[in-house]
Amino acid sequence: MVRDRDNDEWIKSLQAEGPIRESALSDLRELLFVGLKSALKSRSDFIDPMLDDFLQDSLIRILEALDQFQNRSRFVTWATAIAIRVALTQLRKRQWRDVSLETLVADTNFEPEAASDELAPDRRELVEAMYHVINTQLTEKQRIVLLAEIKGMAQEEIAAQLGCSRNALYKLSHDARFRLKQELVLVGFDSKSFAAAFNG
Repeated sequence: MVRDRDNDEWIKSLQAEGPIRESALSDLRELLFVGLKSALKSRSDFIDPMLDDFLQDSLIRILEALDQFQNRSRFVTWATAIAIRVALTQLRKRQWRDVSLETLVADTNFEPEAASDELAPDRRELVEAMYHVINTQLTEKQRIVLLAEIKGMAQEEIAAQLGCSRNALYKLSHDARFRLKQELVLVGFDSKSFAAAFNG
C-alpha cells in the first residue's frame, strides 16, 4: 500500500537512512509512476518500458534537489514536475539519437516556396527571406546550427555532434541569429513585422 506523507515527513524520510528512506523512495517511485504515465500517455514517442529509466533519473534529480523544495505546493506535486521535465528531456534526446546533423540539414527544405504555399503572404515573404539569408549569408557552422534548431534538435545533441561545448554552441547560435536579424532589417523587415508574421 503506497503511503502519501505531508511535506515535512517526505523531506525527513528521504533525508533519513535505512528502512525509513527506502520506504519513502519506494512510495515516491509508485506515485511518480502514476503521474508520469498520465502526463506522457498522449505522446506518440513514449512507450511504457521507458518509465523505469525516467523514474531512476527522476529520483536521483529529486534527491539532489531536496534543499530547493520551498514548501509552496505538495511535495509530490513538486517531485512530479521534476520527473516530467526529466522525462521530456530524455524523450527529446532519444528523438535525435540516431539523426545526424548532416542528415537533418539534407532533409531540410531549402526551397521555402514549395513549403509555404499555404502561408499568409507576409509570412511567406519573411520565410523566403530568412532561408535566403541562412543559405547565403551565414558561415557553414552557423547555417547548420540554425537549421538544426529550427528543426527542433536539442542543443545538447547539436553540441555533441559538432564536438563543441555548450558555450561555443551558444555563441554560434547567437551570432547566427544576430546576423539573420541584421540581414532581414536590411531588406525591410523589422521586429514588428517579424512578430506579426509568426503570430498572426
